[in-house]
Amino acid sequence: MSFATWIAFVVAATVIAVSPGSGAIMAMSHGLAYGLRRASATVLGLQLGLLLMFVIAGAGVGSLVMASEMAFGLAKTIGALYLIYCGVSQWRAPATGMAGAADNAALPSFRRRVATGFLTNATNPKGIIFMVAVLPQFIAKQAPLLPQLAILGVTMVLIDSLIMHGYAGLAASMQRYFRDPRAIRKQNHFFGGVLVLVGAALFFVKRVAG
Repeated sequence: MSFATWIAFVVAATVIAVSPGSGAIMAMSHGLAYGLRRASATVLGLQLGLLLMFVIAGAGVGSLVMASEMAFGLAKTIGALYLIYCGVSQWRAPATGMAGAADNAALPSFRRRVATGFLTNATNPKGIIFMVAVLPQFIAKQAPLLPQLAILGVTMVLIDSLIMHGYAGLAASMQRYFRDPRAIRKQNHFFGGVLVLVGAALFFVKRVAG
């Protein structure tokens, strides 16, 4: 892999990461609700899910999923239903301020925040589409595959982690505007509604014609 190819991948990975999606919505939602430090657990989960998608695509399984109508439909349905579930849960979440959330069960555990981030990316069929469509463009056939995948995987995770922390940090900086229960309820309804819409939109994602 040449340096120019790696730079091109950095640009592509940055554009994909910056593009609004379920991961960015989840990072902003948790950043606003729990603060940047606690939202880091969610971002960690997002990266684990993204890495899983990368490994699946790199191993060729992503192509098999894309080629199978049933497998792709199943992955799409699971991802859509999970995002809708997260959206409904967010919509119905109690209007608890940060101080109260830090002291009671309203704050999800570290493990649960990681799991939420992981499942958000791991059940997103759009991740497979991006990986299958984009990843092969940066792989040199004449060079060993594993070192290239390792470089691209680390690069992608670092870029996405920085950008997701940026989204979470931006949302966390607005916490002072969401102290009272009415504002928190509006926040929950907004992010919950967006997650439901993103989940519903996944039902309309089509396979790439092969």
